[in-house]
Amino acid sequence: MIDTDKKQTLRRARWLAGFAAGALLLPMAAHAETLQGALAKAYENNPTLTAARAGQRANDENVPIQKSYGLPDIGTQGSYDENIIVPGNSFNAPARSLSAGGQLTVPLYQGGAVRNAVRAARFRVEAGQADLRATEASIFSQVVGAYMDVIRDQAIVQLNQKNVSVLRTNLQATSDRFEIGDLTRTDVAQSEARLALAEGDLRTAEANLIASREGYIRLVGEAPVDLEAPPQLPNLPTTAEDAVAIALDSNPDIESANELVNASKADIGTAKSARAPKVSAILSGGYNNYLGSLDSGVPGVSVTQETSSAAAGVQVTLPIFTGGRRSAQVRQAQSRSSQAIEQYVEVERGVIAQTRGAYAAWQANERIIAATQQAVSANALSLEGVRAENSVGTRSILDILNAEQEYLNTQVQLVSAQRNSYVAAFSVLAAMGKAEARDLGIEGGALYDPAANYKRVKGQIWDWADDPAPQQQATDTRAVPPATAGVPVGPPPLPPQ
Repeated sequence: MIDTDKKQTLRRARWLAGFAAGALLLPMAAHAETLQGALAKAYENNPTLTAARAGQRANDENVPIQKSYGLPDIGTQGSYDENIIVPGNSFNAPARSLSAGGQLTVPLYQGGAVRNAVRAARFRVEAGQADLRATEASIFSQVVGAYMDVIRDQAIVQLNQKNVSVLRTNLQATSDRFEIGDLTRTDVAQSEARLALAEGDLRTAEANLIASREGYIRLVGEAPVDLEAPPQLPNLPTTAEDAVAIALDSNPDIESANELVNASKADIGTAKSARAPKVSAILSGGYNNYLGSLDSGVPGVSVTQETSSAAAGVQVTLPIFTGGRRSAQVRQAQSRSSQAIEQYVEVERGVIAQTRGAYAAWQANERIIAATQQAVSANALSLEGVRAENSVGTRSILDILNAEQEYLNTQVQLVSAQRNSYVAAFSVLAAMGKAEARDLGIEGGALYDPAANYKRVKGQIWDWADDPAPQQQATDTRAVPPATAGVPVGPPPLPPQ
């Protein structure tokens, strides 16, 4: 009997250490979800991402807005007046009048204001596109974390369920031995207490699983169903130095900060342009019609009821003294440029620290996995040894309970380390700027291209070229049923090692 139990426990240890291989050999479920599928759904429907895209489209419009200040401005006005009371001493005051006019203003020279404002807007568009990439990588990192949280917590629930089952069997065996006088009431009480604690741990694990599934729903928009083992992550660096070198070249936060520095320098030029003269060409015309109500006041003398006018000229505006406002604006722009430069350094430092930290966490968890796999096997042997020694009276029931708890603890530590390792490895890719849709082979259609909208609107000069009324893009989750703590049958689909 002892040999049979020992073999079963050893098989159980090998099964736990070989989670990934077992998961890869499982037949695909009818509605199984892959990590790529979850990422694709979040890419399409996550509200943080769809909101960031809308914000970037709004950012694109700053370019045509700034360009418009250098383009001709055409305006018209018209009026109709009906004099209700005509002054008694106004013999020729018209009773009514109709007037219309128009003006064309063409900016000829703005001192570089338009040019620099357009340059700054373009730099900020590029910064916004980099920010959108960063948002995309952040959402993907959260989805990977949520995906792995569900897998981990499913495994922990399964382990706790098995532990409760084992402790119930132990309690029954202890009670039976107590009935025949082989054990004491203390042994039974210890078994009862340990079972009660295990049942409490199971409830906690189930609550954690529900929370993880709800977190997945929040990010992906759908409930997690039959999650498959995640794939091996591509292009992971061999050293932290390699990761940092790639991050400094490709991290979207660094790209955004660099473009904001360029934009701030263009803002200085815009501020300085306020001192320069402004030259505009103006063409205007007008038309008045008194609709036969204008009287000369002299019998038999007619008066022209219609008049027209036209004028053309050049307007020059030169600021002479503004109480120091222009210099203050230039100094303000220079200080903001200094701020942007320092913020670039701050972002760069943060990316370096983030990359190194993620790489260290990944490597540490890889070592933890290797050590914990050995601990699982060792604790399995230890548990069987304690049981065998208890059968001959050299070990107590408490020794068995402690050995079972240590075995469970190492199993939980193993699945947690496997989750942490995968998430940390993905964080390394994200810090390197290699965790975006274009890098991950996202399924489900064409990728969103923020440059497409910019190309569409950057040269738009028509004042009635509105977009359709805004519509919700992200899916809501009101119809998604509440998450439960049910777990699938079979070994958890943990990542390959």
